[in-house]
Amino acid sequence: MANRLDLQALLEDILGSRNVYYQPPESVKMNYPAIVYSLDSIEKTYANDGVYLFNHRYSVTVIDKNPDTDLVRKILELPMSRFDRHFKNDNLNHYIFNMYF
Repeated sequence: MANRLDLQALLEDILGSRNVYYQPPESVKMNYPAIVYSLDSIEKTYANDGVYLFNHRYSVTVIDKNPDTDLVRKILELPMSRFDRHFKNDNLNHYIFNMYF
């Protein structure tokens, strides 16, 4: 099973830079485009009277000045990713996805 650091490496590869942040504190100055992600939930699958599998769901936010960024397509091409919503704040586009990893 892949871990969070594997997800970090995958997102850095998609972005093409190290501007990928896991639950960044407010003091971190981000460079854009960027990807911010955090653990959203852990779902358990049961079998034989016990926990068989844990599925980690992450909230992944792509932040870019470009409203037509190709990062949206790249994230959507990943298995187990789903687009949730979009909003604009401080002239930056935020694309939010739910992803199981």
